[in-house]
Amino acid sequence: MTEESKNQYDASHIQVLEGLEAVRKRPGMYIGTTSVDGLHHLVWEIVDNAIDEALAGYCDFIQVIIEANNSITVIDNGRGIPVDIQPKTGRPAIETVYTVLHAGGKFDDSNYKVSGGLHGVGAAVVNALTTNLTLEVKRDGKLYHIEFERGKVSQELEVIGEVENTGTKVNFIPDPIIFTDTVDFRYETLRERIQELAFLNRGLEISIEDRREERENKHSYHYEGGIQSYVEFLNEDRESLHDQVIHLEGEEDDITVEIALQYTTSYNTSLLSFANNIHTHEGGTHESGFKAALTRVINEYGRKQNIIKENSDNLTGEDTREGLTAVISVKHPDPQFEGQTKTKLGNSEVRSIVDRVFSKALDTFLLENPRIGRQIVDKGILAAQARTAAKRAREMTRKKSGLEIANLPGKLADCSSRNPEKNELFIVEGDSAGGSAKQGRSRMYQAILPIRGKILNVEKASMDRILNNEEIRSLFTAMGTGFGSEFDVSKARYHKLIIMTDADVDGAHIRTLLLTLVYRYMRPLVDAGYVYIAQPPLYQIKHGKKEIYLDSDEQLVRWQKENPDAKYRLQRYKGLGEMDYEQLWETTMNPENRRLLKVTVEDAEEADIVMSMLMGDDVPPRREFIEENAVYVQNLDI
Repeated sequence: MTEESKNQYDASHIQVLEGLEAVRKRPGMYIGTTSVDGLHHLVWEIVDNAIDEALAGYCDFIQVIIEANNSITVIDNGRGIPVDIQPKTGRPAIETVYTVLHAGGKFDDSNYKVSGGLHGVGAAVVNALTTNLTLEVKRDGKLYHIEFERGKVSQELEVIGEVENTGTKVNFIPDPIIFTDTVDFRYETLRERIQELAFLNRGLEISIEDRREERENKHSYHYEGGIQSYVEFLNEDRESLHDQVIHLEGEEDDITVEIALQYTTSYNTSLLSFANNIHTHEGGTHESGFKAALTRVINEYGRKQNIIKENSDNLTGEDTREGLTAVISVKHPDPQFEGQTKTKLGNSEVRSIVDRVFSKALDTFLLENPRIGRQIVDKGILAAQARTAAKRAREMTRKKSGLEIANLPGKLADCSSRNPEKNELFIVEGDSAGGSAKQGRSRMYQAILPIRGKILNVEKASMDRILNNEEIRSLFTAMGTGFGSEFDVSKARYHKLIIMTDADVDGAHIRTLLLTLVYRYMRPLVDAGYVYIAQPPLYQIKHGKKEIYLDSDEQLVRWQKENPDAKYRLQRYKGLGEMDYEQLWETTMNPENRRLLKVTVEDAEEADIVMSMLMGDDVPPRREFIEENAVYVQNLDI
């Protein structure tokens, strides 16, 4: 190719992608990612269409099936997708919906007053990113059938039978060319979202079934209490401050507002918000309206009832939300989200509507239930006192050891690089392992912070107690991000926070305590993908000149069966301190050999529930969880 032809840029270089080619060319633009999250996004696009039928009042049952061949089937008893000819395309409407972007019934208010799938791209995008998609529609007394391959019609629409009811059945197989990481659906990921949808749609029955060999499972959900049942579920393993879940709802300008809340004796806040069933992880105007109203109404009530004294400051928003579990659900005929991923609600009018509707309802509730009103205000006053104590503790902490980067913890063996993207901080259990890690590390980009024993359980501690704990203070200071409401992930000094504990029961406990701390007070690190768990080996086998490292008893048994006549020497590592620094580097710290588990929170509320149950005061649920989830364990170190 000549230099001239390289520099030539004319109309012949402009590509025009027809039909669904653009989706296959740039799938990330439509589903965010082609990783496991994008894979599951396909399911939600189809389920959302069925949910929209439920919101419109035409559907009360949805079934999701992971078939034996790892395809997905979604069945609903709604009206069925229209099959008559669409005037603009001259093709059946069902074909148009699945082959043309921005084609659907969501743009016509007469069909769907409220909808989650607003962009009209969901069905077509799913079709484009699958190898095969089959549709069966029950409508007008007939059963219709149509098939697609990679977005194009492979079998024309035809009538294959007669029926008495209505509904839609979709089956699709994700395209491995697109989803190169995996095409294996996670049952638990689907189950959690399906349960959430059942809570958000009062009276809707929705089920999930796994038909894959040796993975068979099934759950069905139906909640007449709606989000009130949701709050009860979230607080199942927490001690509630008042038995009654406060449930308030109202409507203004065709926008429906529904809120359920209950206070617990904990220090943590669990606030979940939804718009048209879409989980708005990043909040938005509905959350802002709720928070403003909650703070104002509680302060006004406390003043009127003389619970908050005249010479006292008002409670802050943080005070009024301590120990709160709340679910906010709004239904809007024309919601505006930030991008196709729909994680933040942007409608400006929603803030004032939620504020007005919630303020009026909460004020009435508190006046009619003075005992609960008193409990809530008293809880806020205690939170304010703890906040003041924490502020003093924070100031003392800065004076003593500094939560400033200029004054890093003395026990921290820092790295020489100042590039956070490359830097790694290893949290190591004990001085012995810390010594090996310091010797074995790459000093350029790996820092070591040893901790002594088991840190404070932050699930049951106030902020002033947390800040008085030297081990926790050291971690906050080393990371440089701050903590809690002051947290700033952009100031992270390391983009890998690696928890490296022993492969025994005590190590697992310390790891859980550290993860609880990170989840509660440094959560953006998890969201950013900065938190990892090191995977040290459990066994070393010396076989001739080979050194083989194994992670579990199962791997050891398998190796022994595969090498029945081998002569070898076996060493079991009870702790990282038993490894010399070269072994620790080669097995656990060397980026070329190590295996790190990235910590993700696929479902924040599920993690919230598990954390509260594992680290809280209520013993029976914890025992039940361990019994259900424990696997056969050998060589248990106690």
